[in-house]
Amino acid sequence: MERTYIDDSMRIGEIVNAYPEAVEVLLESGMHCLGCPASQAESLKDACAVHGLSANEVTDALNERIASLRG
Repeated sequence: MERTYIDDSMRIGEIVNAYPEAVEVLLESGMHCLGCPASQAESLKDACAVHGLSANEVTDALNERIASLRG
């Protein structure tokens, strides 16, 4: 069973602080506003909705990247 590190209810700031390796995935997804104070308190699901992205796809990509680096 693959480990889940994050889910789409987590806030962007929480994700970035806990998993710095997530930044690259978020930027590649088109979320270039990671430094914005408003984005820090926004859930991943809400951020994906604002950017027209699939929360499931972004969450999966984040978990895959984190797992590849942390095991």
